[in-house]
Amino acid sequence: MDKPLISVITINYNGLEHTRGMLESFQQITYPNVEIIVVDNASKEDPSILLEEFPEIVLVKNPINEGFAGGNNRGIEIAKGSYFFLINNDTVVAPNVLEGLLDRATKSERVGLVCPKINYFDDDTIIQYAGFTNINPITGRGSGIGFQEKDSGQYQDSRVTYLAHGAAMFIPRKVVEEVGMMAELYFLYYEEMDYCERIKNAGYEIWYEPSASILHKESMSVGKNSLLKTFYMSRNRWIFLRRNVEWPVFLLTSLYYFFVALPKNIIMHLFKGELNHASAYIRGFTKSIFIKDIHDNPPLTSNTP
Repeated sequence: MDKPLISVITINYNGLEHTRGMLESFQQITYPNVEIIVVDNASKEDPSILLEEFPEIVLVKNPINEGFAGGNNRGIEIAKGSYFFLINNDTVVAPNVLEGLLDRATKSERVGLVCPKINYFDDDTIIQYAGFTNINPITGRGSGIGFQEKDSGQYQDSRVTYLAHGAAMFIPRKVVEEVGMMAELYFLYYEEMDYCERIKNAGYEIWYEPSASILHKESMSVGKNSLLKTFYMSRNRWIFLRRNVEWPVFLLTSLYYFFVALPKNIIMHLFKGELNHASAYIRGFTKSIFIKDIHDNPPLTSNTP
């Protein structure tokens, strides 16, 4: 039986060194039917050099930076595969990663998204992702299962989980055709959590599959304590809650956010002397209030095989 085509989609933004490392790891994979699409989000460095080293890839040059969701969506729009593997460019994959993901995705019609086990690149004995708890509708908080634990094989069982990790998401085309692509209003952070909620609301399941694994270089493109991250984490947490929490629960969500989360985070940044971060946090929240068409989701309407 012919193996289904898998479209691997990754975003490059001023990260050619990391993209190159990811592509080199894909040269070692054992799955035979793959296309690799690299979407460059208007990098300052010319991504065309990748075609000289990896002529097999498809390179998409975005004229503007469309963020995580927009960049992945541009790749999905031209992808020919029956499955999409959205993966960060700052990763390294195991040779059998696609077999493990595909095997899980084909076990049931209810599988809507599969995530591999993710360990840290700098120390591959430490776990970054082995599933995720549900997001609390009041606080907007959840927690990673296995996060920063020593990997002693304690998370080697496949299981349904609440949320995916945006660094690596394996999605059947039929699911994207049904629920649409990722919401582009997020730009950066929370879009994968929002996408999981939409997939679950359509009747599908999110799976953690440890037989597939990758290594992740955390926060290489944005920085671990950047103003950009502070702004978008503040902005998008509230967008996520607006999109996914309904009344009357949303009333409690609003009270918690205004009287607990918002002042707590501002005071925390001020206490640390991080005036710029406090300002970025306030601007992020303010921007989130005035977004119109908050429930818009772009459909997948092109290039259906």
